[in-house]
Amino acid sequence: MTPLEGINDDAVLDRRHFFHPGTDLAQFAGGDLPSRIITGGKGIHVTDRDGHRMIDGFAGLWCVNVGYGRTEIAEAVRAQMDRLSYYHSYSGNSNEPAIHLSARIAGMIGMDMNHVFYGLSGSDANETNAKVVWYYHRILGKPAKRKLIARHRSYHGSGVMSGSLTGQPGFHDLFGLPLPEVLHVASPHYWRDALPGESERDYSLRLAKELEDLILQEGPDTVAAFFAEPVVGSGGILPSPEGYWEAVQKVLRRHDVLLVADEVVTGFGRTGAAFGSHLYDIRPDLMALAKGLSSGYLPISASVVSDRVWQVLEEGTRQNGPFIHGWTYSAHPVCAAAANANLDIIEREGLVANARDTGAHFQNCLQDAFAGHPMVGEVRGVGLLAAVEFVEDRSPRRFFDPARGIGAKVTEAARRKGLIVRSMPKSDGIGFAPPLTLTIAEAEEIVGIALDAALAVAADL
Repeated sequence: MTPLEGINDDAVLDRRHFFHPGTDLAQFAGGDLPSRIITGGKGIHVTDRDGHRMIDGFAGLWCVNVGYGRTEIAEAVRAQMDRLSYYHSYSGNSNEPAIHLSARIAGMIGMDMNHVFYGLSGSDANETNAKVVWYYHRILGKPAKRKLIARHRSYHGSGVMSGSLTGQPGFHDLFGLPLPEVLHVASPHYWRDALPGESERDYSLRLAKELEDLILQEGPDTVAAFFAEPVVGSGGILPSPEGYWEAVQKVLRRHDVLLVADEVVTGFGRTGAAFGSHLYDIRPDLMALAKGLSSGYLPISASVVSDRVWQVLEEGTRQNGPFIHGWTYSAHPVCAAAANANLDIIEREGLVANARDTGAHFQNCLQDAFAGHPMVGEVRGVGLLAAVEFVEDRSPRRFFDPARGIGAKVTEAARRKGLIVRSMPKSDGIGFAPPLTLTIAEAEEIVGIALDAALAVAADL
């Protein structure tokens, strides 16, 4: 009997055969978690197979920047498939969409970052970045510089190395990670972690000193790179506090430690700037991109290399021959065509400016709606990234027992009211990352539904 024979219910097949990421497998297989089958999307809305239409307040997984149903991207993909559906990019082979996309990315970023390596996900972009870092130091005669520092609460992927860099225990404990080369320091969350009376700038200086202390403890001759998101994403949506990047970059330069900016979430407009590095005056040596590069329409990621690093890579191949790293689907022509069409939309419709301007209104609405609520400790965000964190008491501050799952309860209440938001795994709250096409009216609607959901949960408590 074949798996499909005698079965015409997709939900049954889903539970029987689909291995879902990030899912309680036993609960899903046993029917205790719902099978949510999404069948359509248009603008900021998605529709499930039962006809429920919901606002996607999280743009898939931070990625559908141009919204759903963009026929321009579908047409570009079809046209490219008609011309060339696939060819590899090893040994100097290339294709027109990837060439044009590379030049375009370099022009958008600036900052002497002119060479682009392609993969399929943010995870593999950071796997690539780790290998480039190690290669760079080895070519310079410093093979002992292998240790990589990332931050607690960070997310850099779920591979072996990228999962090690991710600063969340769920990605480590049952997999024997992190690898021994990876170390972690604190993420910047001023509201939660600042000392009494400590200013944002003083807090940033303290975190920079903790980073420098770790580098000195390990030995600067052993520390290769620092991986960090301009805005911490799945660890709670944490915008960087005043002075943080200025202080951190001074430490890294002092000890010859490369800076890898993980712009998988923040790239292509989400913060209201084209890149988070522009917003915070970060000058990275390498950068990881994905998500907004194609708005999730097809899988594509990029590792962008600064001229400083590139010169060493060139020298390495003069000494040792080809750079031995790559993926079968690196610079896939159809994925590159989708990315180019996506960037056309972002530029033509001014979506970076919309994320800045509508994002500012969205942030103000969240502050006005939630800041005085007795269950809300902090409302934070930048551009079209925002979070609301819940507390049991505001003064003195007392957090909910994590086992009560307040953020998850509000998330589910919002879903029942027609809004998809995300509970934040490292803070008891909800996160927002709607498409960059968001209008003022849609921003206000999202805030209204989220507030109703929070009030409903508060009433039950």
